[in-house]
Amino acid sequence: MNINEFCIYVSKLATKSLLYEVSAAPKPGLVDRKNPGAHRDMDFFTFLDSSVSLVDYFYKCTMAGIEFKEEDYKLLMEKIRPLGIEAEKSMFNATKGVNTHKGLIFSLGIISAAAGNLYYINKEIYQSSIDICNLVKLITKEITKELDNIEDKENLTYGEKLYLKYGVKGIRGEVESGFRTVLKYSLPILKDLINKEIHINHILIQVLLHLMAYSEDSNILGRHDMQTLEFVKEKALTALSHGGYLTSYGKVFVNEMDKYFIEKNISPGGSADLLAVTMMLYMLEHGDKLD
Repeated sequence: MNINEFCIYVSKLATKSLLYEVSAAPKPGLVDRKNPGAHRDMDFFTFLDSSVSLVDYFYKCTMAGIEFKEEDYKLLMEKIRPLGIEAEKSMFNATKGVNTHKGLIFSLGIISAAAGNLYYINKEIYQSSIDICNLVKLITKEITKELDNIEDKENLTYGEKLYLKYGVKGIRGEVESGFRTVLKYSLPILKDLINKEIHINHILIQVLLHLMAYSEDSNILGRHDMQTLEFVKEKALTALSHGGYLTSYGKVFVNEMDKYFIEKNISPGGSADLLAVTMMLYMLEHGDKLD
């Protein structure tokens, strides 16, 4: 596989991660192929349009990683930031101004760049998730320092507002940690279930429940408060105690969660983003077969 082919390959994996995430159903309160969840401004097709608009972006991030020759990996972050800004413009153009994938433009773009750089170094197609996440740490080192001294800043971003209110570092903190939550909770579950005779849809819902149970979902905090976040975690843990989406009763429970979350306008979008990250890391390590 030459450089161009590898960049295309990584771009396909990233795009597949986006498409599988939105297609899995039912995802409590989230947009999926069955309903728009707790959203009024987007649906399944909005996500399809957005996903397709980002194909070229992931290619460029992978190429940026391949072409990077510096010792300070924080400079790679600076190289892909402009690519991310352009990708956001493409997304908003495709969705008529709706934010569908801003968080994943950030996280999957960095993962793509890390995969590209590792390919330049070792010429291996399959990349260890640990190696990728360790490199992500170097690329995003001290990125949460951007949250320091923002009290007097005008036009705060969504994440900055949440940091001031709750002290949570959101996706910045998760990426800076090398996707600690993914490595600890969701990726092991995906690896355990993927080779069993379980439909990929059910596996993805099961992985999502683990992320809902253990992640500090900034989307929930932005829409509601810390109490609601704790409520969502409790519900996800209860679902898992019933077997999650792998048992008959668990399926009923998850479907009821979906109805309730829609009614209460609860959308665990941060957990959904980490589901896509989980799939991306898995496929970079094991190939694109998810069934």
